[in-house]
Amino acid sequence: MVAEPGFIGFARRVLADQDQEPARHHKVLIAKLEAVARGSCERLMVQMPPGSAKSTYASVLFPAYYLGNQIGGQIIAASHTASLANHFGRLVRRIVVEYGQALDVRLTKDSRAASRFSTEGGGSYFSAGVRGPITGRRADLILIDDPIKSWAEADSLVHRDALYDWYRAELTARLKPNGRIVLIMTRWHEDDLAGRLMRGETAWEVLRLPALAEENDPLGRARGEALWPKWQNEAALDRRKTEVGERAFAALYQQNPRPPEARFFNTSRLRIVAEAPALKRTIRAWDLAAALPAPGREPDYTVGLKLGLTERGQIIVLDIVRLRATPGEVESKIAETAKLDGFATMIALPKDPGQAGTAQVAYLTRSLLGYKIDASPETGSKAQRAMPAAAQVDADNVLMLAGPWNLAFMRELSAFPDSEKDDQVDAFSRAVNTLATTTDSAPRRMHVPHGAR
Repeated sequence: MVAEPGFIGFARRVLADQDQEPARHHKVLIAKLEAVARGSCERLMVQMPPGSAKSTYASVLFPAYYLGNQIGGQIIAASHTASLANHFGRLVRRIVVEYGQALDVRLTKDSRAASRFSTEGGGSYFSAGVRGPITGRRADLILIDDPIKSWAEADSLVHRDALYDWYRAELTARLKPNGRIVLIMTRWHEDDLAGRLMRGETAWEVLRLPALAEENDPLGRARGEALWPKWQNEAALDRRKTEVGERAFAALYQQNPRPPEARFFNTSRLRIVAEAPALKRTIRAWDLAAALPAPGREPDYTVGLKLGLTERGQIIVLDIVRLRATPGEVESKIAETAKLDGFATMIALPKDPGQAGTAQVAYLTRSLLGYKIDASPETGSKAQRAMPAAAQVDADNVLMLAGPWNLAFMRELSAFPDSEKDDQVDAFSRAVNTLATTTDSAPRRMHVPHGAR
């Protein structure tokens, strides 16, 4: 066995070969995981920011240690995708092979797969993606690491429900009596898996370590002190906060996702200016309505939002056009607006997938010869597409030119994502994302087949 007893000794031995040493927060995590191995903690929830090495200890070193100290112990490990689960499995298997003598554990001769292997003492390790095949498996220990892949998943109630139902009905049904569960994740949403479990179950011990210390920090840090200064110090985390915005930083880094009533766009940070500063680029992004007004129907607006990039790197909303009109009237308005904006302003259009979308773009742009056009499909949820724009607002990097459209725009931003209409938000998102993914001299990405001309 290892010279120093327990999981801390094993972790130190493995990491010493990589010239690494557990940091302060790692030692706290190791102690919690040791309690799981002993059986004094049956439900452990680990909430730490990206880059804190929580997976190294909880999903790589710990399962190897567990197999060596729990004879016949069976593990099921799950992550958001099978590829990530298999990645962890390969690392665990390698640790067992390289340090098996120290753990007094050996793999069976037929254990070759990374995602599933057995030990000579009757133990086993099996990994799968969330909602992957686990039927017929049993576990003394279930490890769930990063069950959420993206903002799109986190913001989707359908996906949150599906993940929670899978956890309750399928995954926990594989747990043996007196079995243990460790959930390792970065928070995304107040209603994510961790949020639901903390609200609905009292058995969980929660280790929550934010990137920047708050009051009554579990590590005894001073308020604002970084979790792992050697990896990211306070200055680096402040820069990261500016880059991702307050909403993402509060969730991913502070493990404190905002409640639903918190505003997606912090409109208090928008500054209205009487005149536009010098500009490097301008883009007019359009969000197109699909229907016309009719009795009993209140359709969306077609919106054209003009965005500028200043010489200082700030974003300024210059103008918003809104209308409810026929396709022909929309085409005329786009052409009329383009003429007023000038050839230097790029026109960003949404393109539905398939031939119909290509034909629509061709129809809308037939009177736009000579203009720079960017036509691209919408990808991801509305909230996901709006995140870069919200981050720019959070970072005090968005100005707004004074105009009669200001109030309606601010109201829609304030109510998003629960606003009755979100056409201006969609146009704002497209404008910001186009600004980030194109250059001033970008060629036309639109391709119109001969038959659509």
